[in-house]
Amino acid sequence: TGKDSTSGHWELGGLKVDFDFPTYPNGFGKEIIDAFIEKTGVKGVLGNKTASGTSIIEELGDEHVKKGFPIIYTSADSVFQIAAHEEVIPIEKQYEICKIAREEILIGKDTVGRIIARPFVGKTGSYSRTTNRKDFSIDPTGDTILDVLSNDGIRTIGIGKVNDLFNYRGIQVIEKTKSNAEGIKKIIDYSKKEKGSFIFANLVDFDVYYGHRLDPEGFAKCLEEFDNELPKILETLDESDALILTADHGNDPTVTSTDHTREYVPLLFYRKNKEAKNLGIRETFSDVAQTAAHYFEVNNGLKGRSFLNE
Repeated sequence: TGKDSTSGHWELGGLKVDFDFPTYPNGFGKEIIDAFIEKTGVKGVLGNKTASGTSIIEELGDEHVKKGFPIIYTSADSVFQIAAHEEVIPIEKQYEICKIAREEILIGKDTVGRIIARPFVGKTGSYSRTTNRKDFSIDPTGDTILDVLSNDGIRTIGIGKVNDLFNYRGIQVIEKTKSNAEGIKKIIDYSKKEKGSFIFANLVDFDVYYGHRLDPEGFAKCLEEFDNELPKILETLDESDALILTADHGNDPTVTSTDHTREYVPLLFYRKNKEAKNLGIRETFSDVAQTAAHYFEVNNGLKGRSFLNE
């Protein structure tokens, strides 16, 4: 199983991911690029290699602005990323290009996990990505905890990146966010008013701004900021509620690679007035989904083993 965001989230959702999405460490083949140019109507592309998103817009931003060609790049994950200046290719046109790539080009054996619009702004030497990123994913290959709960009448709420990663399936309330602070606020708001619901949230700043950018000091500060907000989340919970904190993959900011890292991730399970116990090393992320299903007393065919009563 890969260490990409899609695989991690699907497994957290109780789906066995026993395959790897295709990756392109040497860039995308001529057949893919030719089809991209033909079907989207662009005059050419730049990049077509593995790269850091911030580095490649600094490297190719000026040429992109001059020629108007979108910048294509990938990473160690199964992604086809399209970077374009918002004043060169308007946002809606960027999204349209991504949609064409998702539906008509990156299909069959080339079905990547995500196609991502990566808009940026700025001028020479100061290009920066905006918050208008948009992911074009695929449906999970089987039922997840979101499908199981929503089909059983449990209200499901997606906050942040989880909506894209499950391709919106099984999610009844969709809340997009542009920062950890916004995500935490929405978690608190929904926790107060949506008792009896399942809230699935992703706080993406750790990954995007500090893990991938190899910034351990920033990562530590971000953790501290979340830690300071955590009591506000706990205050919204009563004895019938449960809270799980975990991650979909590692992203060590102290290594030399900017890619995700394969490692054990934290797993914290909180219920009010319950004594602390060691949950041990789990066999699969899917234990999270099985625990949620157990909590809501929903029959399911998901993978994993519940730790609700451990």
